[in-house]
Amino acid sequence: MKKLLFAFFLTIATLPVLSQNSVTIEAESGTLGADFNSLTVGSINYITCTTDLVASGNPGNTNRVATYTVTFPAAGVYELYARVRIGPNGANDDSYFYGNGFGTKTVAATGTGSDGDWILANNLNNVGDTAANTIVSGGGAVATNGIWKWIDMSRFNGGEAPVFFTVPAGNLTQTFQIGGRENGLDFDKFVFGLTGFYFTVSNLNNGQPGSTTPPPPPYTPPGPPIATGKAKFLGSAYSNPSQKPNFTAYWNQVTPENAGKWGSVEATRGVYNWAELDSAYNTAKANGFPFKMHTLIWGSQQPTWLDNLSSDDQLAAIKNWFSRVAQRYPAIDFIEVVNEPLHAPPNKGNGGGNYINALGGSGATGWDWILNAFRLARQYFPAATKLWINDYSIVNSTASTAQYLQIINLLKAENLIDGIGEQAHAFTTFGTPAATITNNLNTLATAGLPLYATELDIDGPPAETGQGDTVQLNEYKRVFPLFWEHPAIKGVTVWGYRPGHWRTAQGAPLVYSNGAEKAAMVWLKQYVQTAAVPLPVKLTQFDAAKKDNQVTITWAATDETSNDHYVIERSADGINYTALFTVKSHSLLQGNAVYTTTDKLPYNGLNYYRLVQYDRDGGKTYYGVRTVSFAGVQRGFIQVYPNPAVGSFVVRAEPDGQNKGTITIMDAYGRTVKTLPLPASGVQTVSAQGMNGTYLVQVHTNGSLSAEKIVVGNK
Repeated sequence: MKKLLFAFFLTIATLPVLSQNSVTIEAESGTLGADFNSLTVGSINYITCTTDLVASGNPGNTNRVATYTVTFPAAGVYELYARVRIGPNGANDDSYFYGNGFGTKTVAATGTGSDGDWILANNLNNVGDTAANTIVSGGGAVATNGIWKWIDMSRFNGGEAPVFFTVPAGNLTQTFQIGGRENGLDFDKFVFGLTGFYFTVSNLNNGQPGSTTPPPPPYTPPGPPIATGKAKFLGSAYSNPSQKPNFTAYWNQVTPENAGKWGSVEATRGVYNWAELDSAYNTAKANGFPFKMHTLIWGSQQPTWLDNLSSDDQLAAIKNWFSRVAQRYPAIDFIEVVNEPLHAPPNKGNGGGNYINALGGSGATGWDWILNAFRLARQYFPAATKLWINDYSIVNSTASTAQYLQIINLLKAENLIDGIGEQAHAFTTFGTPAATITNNLNTLATAGLPLYATELDIDGPPAETGQGDTVQLNEYKRVFPLFWEHPAIKGVTVWGYRPGHWRTAQGAPLVYSNGAEKAAMVWLKQYVQTAAVPLPVKLTQFDAAKKDNQVTITWAATDETSNDHYVIERSADGINYTALFTVKSHSLLQGNAVYTTTDKLPYNGLNYYRLVQYDRDGGKTYYGVRTVSFAGVQRGFIQVYPNPAVGSFVVRAEPDGQNKGTITIMDAYGRTVKTLPLPASGVQTVSAQGMNGTYLVQVHTNGSLSAEKIVVGNK
C-alpha cells in the first residue's frame, strides 16, 4: 500500500437530504479546493482528487480537506456510510481519512497531535455492498473496483478503530470533515444513519429511511413449481441471468422475456443470435413445461434494417423469420403471433417494424395485416402449436375489450386463433375495480377460446421497503385470484420475479436479490396450492349433425362435480349468438355424462352452435363452435346484387307472410350498420353511401334467417 496523500476543502452550499432517521450529503455540493475535480458521468455527480501526497497520519493541509455543515433530523448516535468507487490501481486508490467525531480538525505534519483528529480508512478495495436489498453493515464483501459501492465506515476497521457520531439535543447542526489520502478514489455521497436501524443499499441510494426489521436471510427454494398438480400452469418470463436462477423451483411454463423478439434475434440482417432463446426453449423441454414463443409480429423491438425495404422484400423477410423459428423450435406449444395490435402496430420505423402494409395494411376488414400474419403462422407452424394474440390494458377498458373481441372474431371465422392473451400488467390492474376486470374477462370468454394472463406483474412502491412489500401483498391478494379463479383462464405467466425485473424500480419483484421471498411470494405459493379452484369439466364429445331438416346436438363430459348446467347457443353469422337450450347437469363425479338435444328449426344457410358450461359459482366456459349448413332447404332464399356493389345494391328475398320481415346489414366487426323493413314485394334497394368493405346482409322472414356477404366499394 503506497503512502500517498491528497486532501480537499469543501463547504456545503446546499441543504442535505433528510429522511426520518438519516441524512444524505452529496459529495460535490460545496466549494471545492485546488486538488480535486467535480465530475459528472451519466446521472452521477462526484468528486475525485487530481494529486497524490506523501504518506501522513492526517490530510496534511486544508487543500485536501472537505468540510460539510450538516443539520440532523434528530439527536442521537449516528453511523457514517460512504458511497465510493475505487480507481484502476486498486489497492493504491482505496484510502482516505474522516474526522474523529464532529468539528473542525487540525492538519499538520505527520507524527503530530493532528493525527489523533483523523480516522484512517484503508483497504476499501476489498470491501463494499452493491445488491439493492443487502444490509450495509461493516465492510461488506464486494472486492471489485470500478463500481460504486457502499461501506458502513462506523463499523469497518480500515487501519484504525472506527467511530460513531453523537448529535446532542439542542445542537442538531454539526461540522463533519473528510481528508484525502490516495488519489483515484471517487466519492459520490455520504449518509449518516441512526444506530438501531438497518439500511439497505437501496435505502442509501434513494435517501430512504432505514428499518428496524432487517430483510430476511438468503434463501434457496426447494421446489417443485408452485402450480404442480394444478389444472392451470403458473409460469414466468425467462431471461439469463436476471430471471433464470431457481426458475424451475417456482414456475412450470416458460416465456422468453426478450430473446424471442425479432430485433433480439436478427438485429443485423442474416446474422442470428439464438443463444438465449435456445436456453429458454431447452429449459421448458427438459422439464416438461409448456413453451410460449414471444413474439412474431410487433410494433416494437424489431430489426431497424426492415425500415426501408420494399413491401415485397419485407414480406419475404417476415416469411423467412417465421420459417427459421419454426425449423429451429419444432415443438413450440404456444406462439404470440401478434403482440399489442391495439397499442403497438408495426407501422413506424426505428425499431417499430414499418411493415404493416407488407402484411396487407388495414384492408377491407380494418385488420387485414393481423389476419395475414395469422394465416402465415398457420402455414409455417404445425397444427399442435397454438396461435395466440396478446395485448395490454384490455380488461380495464370495456371499449378496448370490445375492439379486441372484434379482431378475435375475425380470426375465429377462419379458424386462425387458438388463445387470447391479456398481459395483466400493474398499470392495467392497479385501481381497476375487480368487477370491471371480471366483466371484461367474461366478455372475452364469449369467443369460446382459452384466455391467458400473459405478463402479470404487481408493483410494491416504494421499492425494497416494508411499506412497499405490504402494498404488493395486498394487491396480489386482490388481483391474482381474479385471473387464477376465472374458469376461462387456463394459465398465468408473471413477467419476471427477481431483481432485474423490468419494473424493479416499482417494487414488482417477488424475491430479493439473495433469493429471500417477499410476503407476496409467500402468500402466492400458499394460495395457489390451497385455492378452491374447481377442476374444469372435461368435454369428451361435442357434435352437431344434420338429420332431415333438423340438427341433433350431442355432447359428453366427465368431472362434473362443480358443474350446474349447459346452454346451447346458436348464431347465423358466427358472431352474434342467442341461447337455444338450457340443459341441467348430471353432476357426475365419475363416468361420462352424455347429453342430446335437437334444433327443430335451424336457420336456412349456415348454423353456428356453441356450448357454454356454467359452474355452480356462476363461472362459465365456452367450448368450440360446430357448424351445420341447410343451404339446400327451401325455407327461404336471399339474393344480393350486384356483388361487388358501388353506390347501391338490391336485396331480394321471400316475402314475409305477415309483412314483418327485416333486413339487417352488419360490418366485418359484427356492428349493425342498417336495419330496414323487407317490403311486401320482397325486394329492397339499399343505399351504400358511407359503406366500404365487406358486409353481411341478413334477412329475417317467415321465421327463418338467411344471410349473404357483399363487398361494397367507393365511387
